[in-house]
Amino acid sequence: MTKQLGIIVLILLFSVENLTAQIDKRSPLFLELKKQDSIFFERGFNLCDIAYLEKSVDDNLKFYHDNGGFQDKKLFLERTKQNICGNPNQKPIRKVIENSLEVFPLYNNGELYGAIQTGEHRFYTREKGKEDVLGGQAKFTSVWTKKNGNWLMSDVLSYDHGEAKLDGTDDSIEQFLKDNHIPTLGLCVIEDGKLTQIKVYGTLNGKTSASYNSLFNVASLTKPVTAMTVLRLVSLGKWNLDEPLYKYWTDPDIAKDARHKKLTTRLILSHQTGFPNWRWMNKDNKLTFEFEPGTKYQYSGEGFEYLRKAIENKFHKSLEELAKELIFQPLGMNDTSYIWNEKKDADRIVIGFDENLKPYDIVKNKTVNAADDLTTTVEDYGKFLVAVMNNVLLSNPIFEAMKTKQVDTKKDKFFGLGFEIYDLGNGETALSHGGSDKGVNTIVFLLPKTKQGLIIFTNVNDGYKIYGPLLKKYLGDKGEKIIEIETR
Repeated sequence: MTKQLGIIVLILLFSVENLTAQIDKRSPLFLELKKQDSIFFERGFNLCDIAYLEKSVDDNLKFYHDNGGFQDKKLFLERTKQNICGNPNQKPIRKVIENSLEVFPLYNNGELYGAIQTGEHRFYTREKGKEDVLGGQAKFTSVWTKKNGNWLMSDVLSYDHGEAKLDGTDDSIEQFLKDNHIPTLGLCVIEDGKLTQIKVYGTLNGKTSASYNSLFNVASLTKPVTAMTVLRLVSLGKWNLDEPLYKYWTDPDIAKDARHKKLTTRLILSHQTGFPNWRWMNKDNKLTFEFEPGTKYQYSGEGFEYLRKAIENKFHKSLEELAKELIFQPLGMNDTSYIWNEKKDADRIVIGFDENLKPYDIVKNKTVNAADDLTTTVEDYGKFLVAVMNNVLLSNPIFEAMKTKQVDTKKDKFFGLGFEIYDLGNGETALSHGGSDKGVNTIVFLLPKTKQGLIIFTNVNDGYKIYGPLLKKYLGDKGEKIIEIETR
């Protein structure tokens, strides 16, 4: 905001004769001005009813924009037609941040003649048949005057334009989720290697409020848990990272392909097996090698399932039993399981939705999948990540191997053993993993150097669209660097 514009704001807010304090948000005047703001922007801005807009602003309108300069009524209407309403196929949309609204009444000799309204709003791009895409955010100050019984907008300040942001309050996040059509958000913040915030916003099923210990299907966030279970066995000297797996398991589909003898735990945890993500992606539904193991990266759930069968064959225990023994029980992860438990899970599970908020059926695994469909809470997964960050599970050599770049996946992005690795520069890295299925979008980040972390669980197909603002809010410039790497 320029110095001149700042002076104008101060004049409007503090130099009007007999200006009173902000009024209660339940008062008739506040509610009336909230309604006027809503109608003005919905009809005049979002729906481009220029005739309505013209009669709703004062003939002597003064509009100050920190990027667009000063506009009188004529120029204001011309620019609205051109910039806001000029392309109906890709239309800017404005939505107010409701909890930001404040109203200050204006009196003259004890008689109400107007009011100042301040607040913040966000802007979206709307295309036919698509979700509104979040763009920028700005502050506004409007002076409303009442003439002949009608409210008119006479002075407007539009300033502090920039990227959409969160202030971290529950109201701000609830509004953010509402704006982005996210039914449920599980959020966990790690600072100084400790859990400092555990929150669940929204509902279990679109109706019932979700509690902090609500259960989420976290899709591929299952893989880091499997990886740490196996790496714990390695740390205990019971398993070998580089021992060929054919000694314990060979899939019948590839038994005649000599390349199966090259498969190791290291190659599976870093996604260098040569397998597709899932065998059902092949026309014959059979497992095949698509390249020589160990020569490049290709994400594969099949690899993790292959490793599970080898581990279970050697130890004569299910992965669920091993994870409970080595990870869940030591860390107090009492609400985490690979297998669905109807009695325990049914009343707390968060339902997944598609983009149109149509619910999906709940996934109820009766057997373990090492790569997918783990059921957990935000708090449990937070305990897990804190243990990873503070290395309470692995020997030092295996911990260092886990954080070491095993294979590159794109510029400044790699896979270690079970986690993706972002190279943030200056010797700093971020460990990460995501999960995406029908009605599931989840992601986690750990910053080993600063001992920070972030967990984001959502229950909708396009939940990923809120990752950026949350990363910027909670991880700051490191979050921005991750976004830069990911969006190159």
